[in-house]
Amino acid sequence: MRTKSGYWLVLFSTALAALVVILGAYTRLVDAGLGCPDWPGCYGFLTVPESSADVAEANLRFPESPVESAKGWPEMIHRYLAGTLGLFILVIVIVAFRQHKKDYDYPIKLPLFLLTLVVIQAVFGMWTVTLKLWPQVVLAHLIGGFTTLSLLFLLLLRLRNSSEIINQQDQTPPYSNNLFKYKVLASIGLAIVVCQIMLGGWTSSNYAAIACMDFPTCHNSYWPEMDFSQGFNIFQQIGPNYLGGVMDSSARTAIHMMHRIGAVITAVFLCYICFSLLRMKLGNLEKVNQKFINNWAIAILSILIVQLSLGVSNIVWYIPLPVAVAHNACGALLLVSLVGLNYQLHKVNKLVPV
Repeated sequence: MRTKSGYWLVLFSTALAALVVILGAYTRLVDAGLGCPDWPGCYGFLTVPESSADVAEANLRFPESPVESAKGWPEMIHRYLAGTLGLFILVIVIVAFRQHKKDYDYPIKLPLFLLTLVVIQAVFGMWTVTLKLWPQVVLAHLIGGFTTLSLLFLLLLRLRNSSEIINQQDQTPPYSNNLFKYKVLASIGLAIVVCQIMLGGWTSSNYAAIACMDFPTCHNSYWPEMDFSQGFNIFQQIGPNYLGGVMDSSARTAIHMMHRIGAVITAVFLCYICFSLLRMKLGNLEKVNQKFINNWAIAILSILIVQLSLGVSNIVWYIPLPVAVAHNACGALLLVSLVGLNYQLHKVNKLVPV
């Protein structure tokens, strides 16, 4: 299979973006988001202070935040990798400009958007620290990371000079109408997964994951006491240190329960889409197109099952770190799988006559 120039660079960048997302989740889960109280350095140093002299100087600079190396290093490694990703995306843009002069079909807008996004991500990374884990900024930073990963994956798909060529002979309009329906359903599925990830980010940034530690009930009730107005107040005050959260129990319970309800909605809708796609017939289209669509559907179903299992395990086993990190990583996998499915359906639908 031939690939366009820059494919391997984008492939590496996509893998690096996935690593940054996973490490970001790990950093939040070990409460290391403020492991370095300043930005972009750590206590005024380029690395986490280790020597006794450096630690003493750091503690004098930030007496309210004593040095904790175990929390400082995850934060700084996350910054190093995010900075490296930014440099790789800059190189991707340079390659795109050069290749676009030779091939007008070579993507140029998407790399430019990625570069803009990574600059915005750096700003949100700074605000995450300077605004002391203000939930709105933490959520925006999380969504930015997932968006970066998704767009890199989309660029990767576009750079594949795939042999998945569609045979357009003997096609009829009804197939186009069917494909359009599935394309719309897949787009809705992608939107639902994005909303569920946002709910997960809001749950994490407000430390609501431990609000309910029984399953399937919450506080031994299927509809416990909940304060939705406080739980989903997006105008929280800037200034407090949000490490550990500041909401009361009923507000966190409301967030947690909405994330559970969102998981049910997501699971039902994705199962409907995937099983519908597996039963779909593309008429005279080459079998390879049906195969690729089926593969995406099976991948989404498999990831969904794992993700639901991890979510329940988090509750039953009281948020074990490996399971919690895997839950975040699986959410990213589910998102990029929906991106892949939408891309595949878009390619097929665009080439079938209307």
